[in-house]
Amino acid sequence: MTYRLGVLGEEVAAYFLEDRGYRILERNFRCRFGEVDLIAEKGNYLCFVEVKTRGEGALARPAEWVSADKQRKLIQTAKYYLARGRGRNKQPRFDCVEVYADEQHLPCSLTFIKNAF
Repeated sequence: MTYRLGVLGEEVAAYFLEDRGYRILERNFRCRFGEVDLIAEKGNYLCFVEVKTRGEGALARPAEWVSADKQRKLIQTAKYYLARGRGRNKQPRFDCVEVYADEQHLPCSLTFIKNAF
């Protein structure tokens, strides 16, 4: 159930970003350093986006689950992505999308955090 909720959250986040003019370049980009849920571009920015989905009654905000260790992995993965010549002339940025789901596991609200770390 948790995996499906996470996939749903990533779909909702991608739609949200596209609706606001972002172009999704990669979904679930993986390398030996880790994984980035979404890589998107808009204007001069190349955004590495972590998506966290939780139920409405969660004890902490979803973004609080992006630990220092996870941040290091995201940064290493972004460096790998950039070193391969992708995203040239773009300013990298790390964002987080928090998706909240109701009791039926349907998305009910979303928070977009630019420059999350």
